[in-house]
Amino acid sequence: MPDALRTFKAGIFQALAHTTRIAIIELLRDGELPVSAIIDRLNIEPANASQHFAVLKAKDIVISRKEGNQVFYRVRDPLLIEVLDVMRRYFQAQMNEAVLTLKQMNETEDERARVQFPPDEATPQFAPPVTAVHL
Repeated sequence: MPDALRTFKAGIFQALAHTTRIAIIELLRDGELPVSAIIDRLNIEPANASQHFAVLKAKDIVISRKEGNQVFYRVRDPLLIEVLDVMRRYFQAQMNEAVLTLKQMNETEDERARVQFPPDEATPQFAPPVTAVHL
């Protein structure tokens, strides 16, 4: 059973492995939308959108219905929105950690710059470099 579950998870993550498909799911967070609205909001070509919807439908991530000449899409299970929300929190935690690390590195560098060591007699003193030579 674990292999079947891992295969299922991998398939879902593969379907979501494109920023446009994630954007589509995020647009559908609050309910169904017509394809035309999704295309307009994401500024994508209809043929490109069609390919992305085909991937999402193949994995049962979205459901479509037709009304007149319009096709509407919605997320099949709102639990997927929760998964994306958890990923957002994971991303934010990673970014917070990176910012904290950079801040600590900067503080360490600032401390090093503030430390003034007296000249050591054993350390040779070098003249400043010559910038121009006049003949």
